[in-house]
Amino acid sequence: MYQTVFKMIKAMVDEYASNGRWGTAHIYQSARNAFEAYMGHRDLPFTDLSAHVIKGFEIYLRQRQCSWNTVATYMKVLKAAYNRAAECGLTDYKPRLFAHVRTSVDNSRKRSLNVGEISELLTVENQPNSPTPTLRRTKLIFTLMFMLRGMPFVDLCYLRKEDIIGCHLTYRRRKTGRVITVKLTDDAQRIIDILAAETDADSPYVFPFISSPEGSRNAYKEYQCALRHFNHQLQRLSKTMPQAVHLSTYTARHTWATMAYYCEIHHGIISEAMGHSSIAVTETYLKPFCDDRIDNANNTVISYVKHHRLKCAENDI
Repeated sequence: MYQTVFKMIKAMVDEYASNGRWGTAHIYQSARNAFEAYMGHRDLPFTDLSAHVIKGFEIYLRQRQCSWNTVATYMKVLKAAYNRAAECGLTDYKPRLFAHVRTSVDNSRKRSLNVGEISELLTVENQPNSPTPTLRRTKLIFTLMFMLRGMPFVDLCYLRKEDIIGCHLTYRRRKTGRVITVKLTDDAQRIIDILAAETDADSPYVFPFISSPEGSRNAYKEYQCALRHFNHQLQRLSKTMPQAVHLSTYTARHTWATMAYYCEIHHGIISEAMGHSSIAVTETYLKPFCDDRIDNANNTVISYVKHHRLKCAENDI
């Protein structure tokens, strides 16, 4: 039985890898490497895992310039390993062991474009601000992700030719397993045709990002390579825009959710459209923009009262 932290996390890495969940395995391995470095490569029995050790790990990560989201992710891995150890009877369960460290990811940072910025990108034509074929292709991919209701890049990479029947695209989200069906617009179909022309005729995939069998380690490596390249090209593309913006693979998804919110589409419909596991997930996307609307509403109320007070004062004169 895996009575130490290193061995338990290693066992969980192997478990995720054997199930083809290479992304999760990679995160767990990265967390293990960081904790091992913090411990000076000395393994730790779960019985010795204390709030003091955990807090020290958090401080260690921050001193090495890790973002709070990275800290939270690594803490969640450590907590998952601890919970499994407790379930297996390897240590006593302490309910508040992780109470004083960050274990939740912060989604409040603005990741979406405004309507002017997204409309600048929504084009499938050659434009002066897409000076190279590579950037034009990047623009097409980003536009398609937005048009497919903010499709995650990983789902785009793994789309199969059999997923498109007529004018409908049906796929299963890799993160939640939910089945999503999207009716393709003429523009979306045109972009798919342009990008799919680069794919080998014998490939089962729609786009040429991946060539290895789905679920294999090589397929995951090809996806990671495509993700890094696409994010790099998005950074280059952002520099061609009239105003400085931050573009990443998350931007199209957050922007679609935000535009849907400003179009007053119900949160439940947005949640269904994006394949979220619950409305609560959708609301983490929308919270910063809900706050903006609430602030605007507050200003409207205050202005209304002030206007009424001035009007009454004028009538008294």
